[in-house]
Amino acid sequence: MPTIALIVAAGTGERARTAESAPKQYRKLAGKPVLRWAVEAFSRHPKVDAVKVVIRDGDQADYEDCIAGLPLLPPALGGATRQHSVHNGLESLTPEPPERVLIHDAARPFVSHHVIAEVADALGRADAAAPLIAVSDTLRRSTDGVSELVARDGLFRAQTPQGFRFAKILDAHRRFAAEPATDDLALAERAGLSFAAVKGDESNMKLTEPEDFALAEKLASSAFGDVRTGTGFDAHRFAAGDHVWLCGVKVPHDRGLEGHSDADVGLHALTDAILGAISAEDIGAHFPPSDERWRGAPSRLFLEHAARLVRDSGGVIAHVDVTLICERPKIAPHRQAMREKLAEILSLDLSRISVKATTTDGLGFAGRREGMAAQAVATIRLHA
Repeated sequence: MPTIALIVAAGTGERARTAESAPKQYRKLAGKPVLRWAVEAFSRHPKVDAVKVVIRDGDQADYEDCIAGLPLLPPALGGATRQHSVHNGLESLTPEPPERVLIHDAARPFVSHHVIAEVADALGRADAAAPLIAVSDTLRRSTDGVSELVARDGLFRAQTPQGFRFAKILDAHRRFAAEPATDDLALAERAGLSFAAVKGDESNMKLTEPEDFALAEKLASSAFGDVRTGTGFDAHRFAAGDHVWLCGVKVPHDRGLEGHSDADVGLHALTDAILGAISAEDIGAHFPPSDERWRGAPSRLFLEHAARLVRDSGGVIAHVDVTLICERPKIAPHRQAMREKLAEILSLDLSRISVKATTTDGLGFAGRREGMAAQAVATIRLHA
């Protein structure tokens, strides 16, 4: 392949972590993991033929959840340092070496289409290329309590992606593997590679400290300026049985629910709400009851499908709210388990999941305990 993007996501991000947070590459911005933001930017770019991620050993499960549905090359395992991780990633590409490689930090989730294109194009005139931003702040150096002005003329901040002729940057990593470098451009300079600078982008920020996430959340939310809302409703009659499935949780009851699948009214209503938010018809259009493949099927398959359609459209699910309507069984003892199950299926924070219950005060089919119903609302964000 002519051009492969190598995204480095093998660090622990200790400076950005809090006691309860995941490594920064798997923390979410506007409902989407930091790493996925970066991966999607490259995987949908016309100048990039494939994407490979370098991950930390032990992060495979988090990685698979993060990139679900994206057509990526198998990941490589990183090392003790960023330099070691990049080297491992480059070596993993040697069986079918590309002509060019764009090396990017996963901690820069907002890399733009333009910057990627500029770096890729610059490799037509040089061995290496990188986006640079001129330093604009006044700089001072403090030594033993004495502060002195530092001239900022000619000083630049280097960003990623940094692009290279693959064979040449691989050779530089091999030659200087024992010599620490802050980035790949430093190794390219040691190897004497020719260099082309392109203009960087202030929004291509690197997430390093905990407070960086507050600004990043604002940037992420502004990127999803197209907010959509969908609603869903479902009802099933009671039948013989000893349990019902509600929001993915098996709830003991003296009756079951009649339906072609597992008759989970909560998941059916929520699936329709998400499909409605992206104008993708209804659950019956995707999973017709006449199709025997779905007889007795777990309804989480339907919800996972709807969530995947949102991801494929470049959107994120911002919040879901399910209301279960019944006299029995009692929902309160199972509410938290339902929220946790929905969070698992949709890969959402628990704070973005609401499950409620109500009765009809004895009115209608639900009041007569002939069946159950559910209604749901889903809010999604699409790129403006």
